[in-house]
Amino acid sequence: MKIEDALKLSSNTDLKSKTLINLHYTSRFFEERFASLLKEFDLSVPQFNVLRILRGQKGKPASLACIQERMVDKNSNTTRLVDKLILKNLVLRKVCPENRRKIEITITEQGLDLLKTLDPVTQKSNADHTSALNTEELELLNNLLDKLKSHE
Repeated sequence: MKIEDALKLSSNTDLKSKTLINLHYTSRFFEERFASLLKEFDLSVPQFNVLRILRGQKGKPASLACIQERMVDKNSNTTRLVDKLILKNLVLRKVCPENRRKIEITITEQGLDLLKTLDPVTQKSNADHTSALNTEELELLNNLLDKLKSHE
């Protein structure tokens, strides 16, 4: 669906504005679909992001600051997300023995198992959502998105 039809944009919307509106709209479109997929597993998109970050630590603990820095949504309340994941037994929080002011977060086996279950589900979802593009187009899109971010 064209962005003009989806949002009833006027024909005099300039191309640069239309492009950024389309980018934002498309991002929200896929985020909402992904959130719906994760809902079956009682996870939010930011919670899933935290679990993926912690799995990427390969058993090493991460600080709240480290997690926050690597979050896709930088406005996420990392402390609140970790608290919710602790209640679900998906992560552990402990005080660093060398520095009692530092909190260390690790993923639990239950968290790792959940990600193992989600991996093929998210891979299929990603493949379905990008099936309209071939490899060359996907590479081009990624390059263009990187170029937009690096121009700031």
